[in-house]
Amino acid sequence: MSAKFEIYKDKSNKHRFRLKATNGEIIAQSEAYESLAACKEGVESVKKNAPAADIVELKD
Repeated sequence: MSAKFEIYKDKSNKHRFRLKATNGEIIAQSEAYESLAACKEGVESVKKNAPAADIVELKD
C-alpha cells in the first residue's frame, strides 16, 4: 500500500483532506474547504509544492 490522500466531510459539512502514510497513520491534515473542487486543488497544491518545501525548525 502506498501513501494516500483521503477527502472527507467534517462535522460542519466542509471538505477536508488528510494524508495517510503506508502504515495508515495520518501525517497531515488540511484546513476546511467550502467546496470539493477547492479541496482537490489543495491536494494538488501539496503534491506540487511539498517536494521543494524547506524544512524550518521553529524555536520557542
